[in-house]
Amino acid sequence: MLDLEYLQRMLIIAIALSTITCAFIQKTKKLFKSSNYISIYSFIVNLSIGIIFCMTFTDINFPRSLWVGLFSFLGADTIYKSLEGKITPHRELVTKKKISILKENIINKEEK
Repeated sequence: MLDLEYLQRMLIIAIALSTITCAFIQKTKKLFKSSNYISIYSFIVNLSIGIIFCMTFTDINFPRSLWVGLFSFLGADTIYKSLEGKITPHRELVTKKKISILKENIINKEEK
């Protein structure tokens, strides 16, 4: 029988792990002159960090940590594509002179 609760726990760990590995890969992909090897590099990083992460912070054993690494590899690309172009670089946030606040987000002292 399929243990859906355990699978759900593994997927939640993989989601958290994929954000970490995606950031790590984005920072270190400059080491490669050709983009042909980045997918293989991403797969190896996800499996490696997945195993280390699961063995350190969870009770998931080695074979199942491979699944978490695989789920992380599959999810990292999806997360990156969904966030691409939506994240403002820190440099732009620092140099920006105006801040826009929506009217519904303003808190009046009179309302309290």
